[in-house]
Parts: sequence; C-alpha cells; structure tokens
Amino acid sequence: MSTLRRHAITLIPGDGVGPEVARAAQRILDAAAARAGVAFDWEEAEAGASVFIKGDQTGVPQATRDSIDRTRVALKGPLETPVGFGEKSANVTLRKLFETYANVRPARELPGIPSRYKGEGVDMVIVRENIEDLYGGIEHLQTLDVAQALKIITRKGSEKVIRFAYEMALREGRKKVTIASKANILKFTEGMFQHIGEQLAPEYAPIAANHLIIDNVAHQMVKDPAQFDVIVATNLHGDIISDLASGLIGGLGFASSANYGDDVAIFEAVHGSAPKYAGKNVINPTALVLSASMMLRHIGELDLADQVEDAVLATLEEGKALPQDVVRQQGGDVEAAVSTTGFTDAVIENLGRTPSSVPSAASRPRPTAPNPHPRWPDGEARRAEIGPATVVGADIFVETLMPPAEFGAKLAALAGPEFELRIVSARGTVVWPKMSPAFDHPGFFRSRFVARDPSKAVTDEALAALVARVAGVAPWFHIEKLRSWNGEEGFSRAQGE
Repeated sequence: MSTLRRHAITLIPGDGVGPEVARAAQRILDAAAARAGVAFDWEEAEAGASVFIKGDQTGVPQATRDSIDRTRVALKGPLETPVGFGEKSANVTLRKLFETYANVRPARELPGIPSRYKGEGVDMVIVRENIEDLYGGIEHLQTLDVAQALKIITRKGSEKVIRFAYEMALREGRKKVTIASKANILKFTEGMFQHIGEQLAPEYAPIAANHLIIDNVAHQMVKDPAQFDVIVATNLHGDIISDLASGLIGGLGFASSANYGDDVAIFEAVHGSAPKYAGKNVINPTALVLSASMMLRHIGELDLADQVEDAVLATLEEGKALPQDVVRQQGGDVEAAVSTTGFTDAVIENLGRTPSSVPSAASRPRPTAPNPHPRWPDGEARRAEIGPATVVGADIFVETLMPPAEFGAKLAALAGPEFELRIVSARGTVVWPKMSPAFDHPGFFRSRFVARDPSKAVTDEALAALVARVAGVAPWFHIEKLRSWNGEEGFSRAQGE
C-alpha cells in the first residue's frame, strides 16, 4: 500500500480578489496532487487589511507567524498595502519577519498572450534584493518641508542575494547574470552592490557576468529583452524592472513571484488586490497558479510543478476557456470569457498536457544542487583584515532661513581649534563657500566639519561640544560621523566639493 507524500502549506487568501485566486490555485494543486500520490495539509491564515481592521498594525498576526514557522512555506494571495500614510505594508513585514532576502520573478513568453515581443524568445528572471534598501522604510521629516529616507545597503545582504542569483543560474542551466545598479551616482550603496557582484563572478565561472547601470537595463529591456537571462538588482530597482518585465510578456496578471530565505519561502502573485473585481468571479488566477508551481519546485515536487505549469500553458494555448483580461488583450468579445472558476476547471482538465507553441516546463533543465562556495570574512575577521575605522569629522544637519553666506560664516567662526568647516551643502550641492546663482533656498543644510589635524582621531567629546556650538546658531536634527579606513574616505563628496 502506497503512502501519500504530505506537505504542510500555510495558505494566506489575502484581500480583494485574493481569496478567489487562492482558491483557484488550491483547487489546481489538490487536483494535480491527487493524480500523483501527494497531499497538502493546508493551514489557512490571515494577513493584510482584515488584520489591520482588527487593530493589529503589523498586518501579520502571531497565529500566522506561528503557522509559517511550522510549515516553512506559504502561498499568499495579494494583500492591500496602505498608501502614503498609516500602517506598514504587510507584504514587506512578512518578507522581513522571515528574512526572505531574495525575490524571484520570472518573465517568459506565454502562448496565446499578445505581446510586442512575440516569438523573440523572452525568458528572463529578475532576482531582487528583498529586505534592504529604501524598503527599510526609515523616514523622517527633517522640517515640515524636507523629508528624508535612509537607503541601507549591507555587504552581507548584497552578497547573499547575488550568490543566490549566480547559484540559481547554475541550478537552472542559465548562461548569464547581469548585475544592475546605480553605482555611477550612489557610489557607496549601489557601488557596494556592483563591486560584490563583480568580485563573486570568478567563483561561478560557467556563468557569464556583466554590469549595467539600471537605467540602461530598463532601456535594453524594452529595446531587446531577449538578451537578458538573470538580472540581479537592489530592492527598489528590482521592484521597478520586474514590473517592467511583466509588461513584456502580457502584464501583471501573468507575473509569478517567490520570496526565498534560508529557512522560509513565501510564494505570491505580483499583482494587487484589485478590490473592484472582488467577488465577481472574473479575475485571472494565472499569476498565483504559476507562483504555486514555483512553490512545488521549492518543496521538491518537480514533476508536479511541471504538470501544473504545463496545464496553464496548454490552457492559454488552446484558447477555449480564457478569462476576461486575456480575451480583452486578444481583442475578443469579453462576453465569451470564462469565469475564474471556469478557467480553473479548464486547467484541471488539462493536467497531463503540454503546450506545443512554447517550450514546456518539463523540457527545461531540472534544477541541480549548486556546489558550496566559501563566504567572505565577516565580523571580527573582516575588521582585522581592513583595520579600524578613524573618525575624521562629522556632517551636522540643521534648519535655518539664514542666507548660506551668513550661515556658513557663523559656522566657520565657531568651528574651534579641532575642526574646520569644509562646506555647507543643500540637497547634495555646495552652497558655501561658493553658491550657485540658481540656488533655491530649502532651509535645510548639511554642514561638513573635518579635523584640522587629520593624524588625530576625532573624539565623541569633541563632537558633542561642536554640536552644542552649532545649536547656538541653528536647530540641528542629526549628525553623521565621517569615518575612514586606512586613509580611504567612507563618505561621499558633495557636488562642487
């Protein structure tokens, strides 16, 4: 007597159309599993708007966290994200709670779906760093008119996601990894990401590696998308270009996604909750079904994953039972479209079939385990390698309506024997000792003080005394220490400095 292979899965239906697409994916997976001697133990949990309404500002209750801790894998419908004000995104909270540092979004030509690039062989994967960058959501109002966001990029976080991209390329038989960054402008944050990608490349010698500035990546994706294989990018840039990639193959309704950590993986559609379509049984569930196929590969059910993906492709190719958005894209009569339920039924009926106009899922290389690679020195080992940091000055941020010439002169006079005022800048541009004639006064300035004697480290006591003197001229808001390592400055210069 055969024994079923069982998998515990946390199912988060989500908001808006989420429950409808989640049930569709669940039905298809259960039908496929029944054919293959597999069973899923679904643990239903909640997150998003329904949780916010109950007063939980995280959007992710403890019961949901406990479920994912048990199952280590979740399939999630779209969640509503507050815009502008209010609670933090429950989507981002889930990613951060479980350290799912790599967001993976494939973009591949689909049969029956109109596209400007039909027949050109578009088949790329965007790997997006998933928990750092501006998505830390660290923001402050410096004044009522000046807002600040902190962009956090770490060496460890960058290495983890870039290694993930290289190793995924090896597993899936892909040939090239493109490191995408804005390192030409953001030389420390995006620059760190670029340099790590380039330094790791020799460890993955079978994979060709190149670096492109992110705006050129966007340009090239529209001009010639077939040139890309795997693109790895920082969080914000990866978010933008992955949506662009979905537009190349038909739209967000077909965009699958996975969030991978070392211990937990969360699978979701890229599209939103579309509340105006909720409860109408018209939404296209393809994106979440394809995400569920990615989940099956993650848990080792490779044959099952191929069957589910190929059934979706065969249904789209057949064209007999298509949801509203697909019919509309094809220029057909939406009255001929099938419901969400009807499309789900058609996919279930096509389990075991493969498409003929595009490569089947079963024909692609099966994932193979990558070889282990050594990690870079971290913590104490890295500090010992590079040497200690030396504090060489400070940037002090202040609010004032004084003209820059007057303000700069006052600060220069109070610098004291230990410091000199090197520059005053606004929005990254020097306004003292020289000022652009086109300067538009923002009322918020960075004052850069550096040690008069560079051979002597600046002490915290000296900085505290300096800040107190600055406060006598104008209100200060925060201070950034300026540090160097072996004489190499760890801070950017202002425009004009």
